[in-house]
Amino acid sequence: MCASARHIALFLPSLIGGGAERAMLDLASGFADRGCRVDLVLVRAEGPYLDLIPDNVKVFDLAEIRVLNSLPGLIRYLRKQRPQVLLSTLLHANVAALLAGKLAGFPLRIVLREATTMSQSFERHSAFRSWRTLQLVKLLYPAADRIVAVSNGVAVDLQRFARLPEKKIEVVYNPVVTMGLACQAEESVDHPWFLSGQPPVVLGVGRLVRAKNFQMLIRAFSHSRLRQKARLLILGEGELRVELEKLVSELKLCECVQLPGFTINPFSYMARSALCVLSSIREGFPNVIVQAMALGTPVVATDCRNGPAEILENGRYGRLVPVNAVSDMAEAIEDELLKKSKQNIELRCRLIERAAYFNQEKSINAYSKIFFEGY
Repeated sequence: MCASARHIALFLPSLIGGGAERAMLDLASGFADRGCRVDLVLVRAEGPYLDLIPDNVKVFDLAEIRVLNSLPGLIRYLRKQRPQVLLSTLLHANVAALLAGKLAGFPLRIVLREATTMSQSFERHSAFRSWRTLQLVKLLYPAADRIVAVSNGVAVDLQRFARLPEKKIEVVYNPVVTMGLACQAEESVDHPWFLSGQPPVVLGVGRLVRAKNFQMLIRAFSHSRLRQKARLLILGEGELRVELEKLVSELKLCECVQLPGFTINPFSYMARSALCVLSSIREGFPNVIVQAMALGTPVVATDCRNGPAEILENGRYGRLVPVNAVSDMAEAIEDELLKKSKQNIELRCRLIERAAYFNQEKSINAYSKIFFEGY
């Protein structure tokens, strides 16, 4: 089948600034560049990543508030446009995709992308809600043609927790390292902390939510003996902004810790930072680690499930600390800043080489095989 005859639909709730959304955009762009017809089907067309949609990707806005409300619109889209493959991500969107695919009434390959450690993501819900959702997963997920796990840890968790058959699951890493990443990193940064002669910057990137655990990062930075000689910048937006700002104030860190908000291009900040820190309680595949490594920036990360140890090869390419270990995180930040790892050319080359393993082309090849092999 020639590339131009291939028609793929990517379904997700919106384009808010998250890792799953960015990964889906990179997949859409990669397949469109190969000559495929690519549709981006959104429950609601909103979010800062809307401006990143390539011209060769067509957007279908279902204009609904909730994912399950979009089911009739998704069925209508499928029946009218008749894509060969439907790829969805995030749990509620995956459920809607499975139901719509079965009700559309024509042959359609349905692929689900699972980006989180499902067993841990359920822990924040009530026991009844978690049980109900798990039963839904066990009932519907086996109907998918294939389930893509973004890391080996996520795949193992799916098999054990949701009792999904191993033959249905395939691990495909996110298309993190793209052709445009280095170009974006070269863009200027409009922030005084990155002017020549300023103290080194420790960078955190992610949504301001519990799972990212930026409270721990701020406390670790306050414990660091180098807090007067370094600065902490956290890029992202979310529900915990007020709480985090209050913590910064209580710890008297206002002069050296800032939360400037979400930026569409965090890579220019990464390239100029002395260190990138991941403080998460849980992950699926933390893109930010690979992005930082691709730009030669050293990484310190919590050894949470899943992703960090897999990417860093159990500490070979970056320091791993236990989850919620404030003193260990403070010590790791100090050690990396004192080593001035950013100036170590050999280390930079090793990080860049490791990050190249998670490139867009490799990911597109793997998805293409899942989408079209035997079609």
